[in-house]
Amino acid sequence: MGKKKSFERPDCPYYYEDYYRGRETYACRLIERNPHSRPWKPSLCATCPVPRILRETRVSYLALEATVTRKFFRERVEIFAVCTKHLRKLDNPLICPDCEAERAAENQ
Repeated sequence: MGKKKSFERPDCPYYYEDYYRGRETYACRLIERNPHSRPWKPSLCATCPVPRILRETRVSYLALEATVTRKFFRERVEIFAVCTKHLRKLDNPLICPDCEAERAAENQ
């Protein structure tokens, strides 16, 4: 008999769990918001980029959308990021070029 893999609780504000009266509920609130996404599984948290993005981003007005996609027979979480101040799609969710330009202008 193989050992059951233990699930380590992710340090993510979108992760939700509830143990009310023995009923275990787990969810990703970010992926739940996207009706076009594949279903979320706890194993996706291990490779999800969202916690790292939220820790390291310099964008104060960041909005994220997550989608579970399948590539090469593996599921993963893909992120769509927008700076809501400048209404700009961000290729790199860690930096908004417009916000950085504003910061540079303020510091001069």
